[in-house]
Amino acid sequence: MRILGIGNAIVDVICKVDDSFIKENNLTKSTMKLFFDEKEFKSLLANLKIEKTVSGGSVANSMVGLSQLGNKVGFVGKVSDDEFGNKYEIGLEQENVEYFYFKKKEELPTGTCLILVTPDSERTMCTFLGIAGKINENDVSSDAIKNSELIFLEGYLWDEGEPRKAFDKAINNSNKVAMSLSDLFCVDRHKPHFLNLVKNKLDITFANEQEITSLIEAKNFDEVINFSKQVKKLVIITRGEKGAVAINNNEVFESNVKKNLKIVDLTGAGDLFAAGFLHGYINKFSTKQCLEKGTEMSSKVIQQIGARLKI
Repeated sequence: MRILGIGNAIVDVICKVDDSFIKENNLTKSTMKLFFDEKEFKSLLANLKIEKTVSGGSVANSMVGLSQLGNKVGFVGKVSDDEFGNKYEIGLEQENVEYFYFKKKEELPTGTCLILVTPDSERTMCTFLGIAGKINENDVSSDAIKNSELIFLEGYLWDEGEPRKAFDKAINNSNKVAMSLSDLFCVDRHKPHFLNLVKNKLDITFANEQEITSLIEAKNFDEVINFSKQVKKLVIITRGEKGAVAINNNEVFESNVKKNLKIVDLTGAGDLFAAGFLHGYINKFSTKQCLEKGTEMSSKVIQQIGARLKI
């Protein structure tokens, strides 16, 4: 197998809302909020019209993108044997992503992410992790990891206790490790741990400018570049309208955004960027070509609703 993704198995529920809904519910636009109370989460969802339901989760979205580009990929993520869990498994199978997890009836339900899309196409996420956040080392197959050229992890999954053990097992058995920092919320919550991962454990790090700036408490982007050169790994940073940058040892590569796009929903932009870049990486593209493939994939997905490309 080319790449094995390990992440939160989350069913995405996409709804369109006005900015007033974000304010009224004390949400911070364009970020992700974790809900720990199932009742509170359900009451938020109760007043909304659902546009679309899809098997999601950041790394799972990337794996689907890689599969669509013709790569043999797999995914590990924890679901319960319930309606959403069944939908999740079927959704991955339909996308030719091998699912390395045997679901069973759990105390907690399958995880759900409510994706609120405002008129400016920004997305604000409300996540109830359910059983997804309870992944442990027994859920992660050492053989599947060893048989993959590269594993791709997400910052969303990292947490103290059992998830951390699953992470460590994955990293210790892998041939190469890539990880996305996922969200500013995750970075600020786990800063020392993430910094250690980036410096000492990961071969490839994906981040947006906000995340990496917070991680190293940089005053400007030059400090981000200098830090990335010092770690002597591959660091890829997306910068919104400023395009994307890859730092490979001391070399810096840039890619501009595509112009005149009809943007309808930014959901999945980072996930599909990572898919495009990793497709290039495992197929021996140059770093510049990897950036361009990532930009191409993210440009496509933001012109449609949801984090999966229609092909």
